[in-house]
Amino acid sequence: MQEEQKNKITYFHRHPKAGFSMGKVSQTYIQEIEKKWNVRQLYVPCYRATPANCFRNIAFIFLNRNKNGINHITGDIHYGILALIGCKSVLTVHDTCGMENKNPIKKFLLSLLWYKIPLFLATKIVCISEKTRNDLLKIINRKDISVIYNAVDPLFLPVQREFNKKTPIVLIIGTGWNKNLSNTVLALCNIACHLRIIGRLSSEQKILLEKNNIDYSNQCNLTDLEIVKEYNNCDIVSFCSVFEGFGMPPIEGNAVGRAVLTSKIEPMLEVVGDSDSALFIDPKDANSIREGFLTIIHDDLLRSKRIQNGYKNTERFNAKNIANKYVELYNILLY
Repeated sequence: MQEEQKNKITYFHRHPKAGFSMGKVSQTYIQEIEKKWNVRQLYVPCYRATPANCFRNIAFIFLNRNKNGINHITGDIHYGILALIGCKSVLTVHDTCGMENKNPIKKFLLSLLWYKIPLFLATKIVCISEKTRNDLLKIINRKDISVIYNAVDPLFLPVQREFNKKTPIVLIIGTGWNKNLSNTVLALCNIACHLRIIGRLSSEQKILLEKNNIDYSNQCNLTDLEIVKEYNNCDIVSFCSVFEGFGMPPIEGNAVGRAVLTSKIEPMLEVVGDSDSALFIDPKDANSIREGFLTIIHDDLLRSKRIQNGYKNTERFNAKNIANKYVELYNILLY
């Protein structure tokens, strides 16, 4: 029984209502790992980060902890490490977005409970990019922080599509503050295109879209297959974000063979920079974003080259390769 527990990995995920993105990228490598390992996956019961809910989540993790195997918190609910003291634990940190909170009290609590204490207590820490690792090193001095990239879902496959130069479909995944929708809308004003937005729009965002006469459509709560179809049906993947821990849309755009426009900041430079598989812009400058869109639309040679390089770039994020890196880490902990 103890040997069976030793080879078991218990994954603790945040509640699905807290967002699908982290769970999605985790499932991509877990599906590979569970082919050879004894895997158990659990979702914490509460999704709002009130003190009472955090306590309930910690209690849930404590009651379900694996004392002999590995406990892996896959992201966001970093405070769950408090329930795993004395156990082998892995904590995957996606970003330090919480540290951007302007409220000093909230920022202090987030710094303490989401970062400083969990980073000190976790047996192993994994970051999904060098940028996130560098951000964490500003919070805690640990030299054993690993970097393992997110894996691209095998559902994203090359799909041929003739580029629509007359009215290209521009795809945006996500509508949060960091996704920079406002500057993207300003950049697309008077450019003939259709803007396809995946994610819930605020009333302010809708007003901005109408004010700038943007031809757009909006959808949210899509399945994995429906998300893939959105990529297949677009001409340009726009990811002009101002802050990310990683950024999957550029890689997913690369995988299906679409032109990608993204920000010239980390970690996007890390994710696509060396491979020259996307066109970079300054996300804080609407004119820079506009020029980027016009270049992709009118420069056939550049667009074609970026797309071909994108196929090669995707290979770095193969699910099996990412799963093997996690397995190497687990073996270090177990043996």
